[in-house]
Amino acid sequence: MTSPRLVIYPPDENGWRRVRWDGTAIGVAHRPSDIHVFLASAGMENPEDLDLGDPTLVEWRGAGPESWAESPP
Repeated sequence: MTSPRLVIYPPDENGWRRVRWDGTAIGVAHRPSDIHVFLASAGMENPEDLDLGDPTLVEWRGAGPESWAESPP
């Protein structure tokens, strides 16, 4: 079994989440849409089509996709 290519780390004290793609840090997400922007910047074609709920591609650590800050400062 292979590891997911996208890893989203637990929320920090602000609710923000570090994001890694293929072992490379690509940003700190404030909301799920940030992840798609990071993936586009990393060269992924059609990142908006990535299902963030797909456990074969995405590993959510510490909390699932429902855990985010209310709004960035």
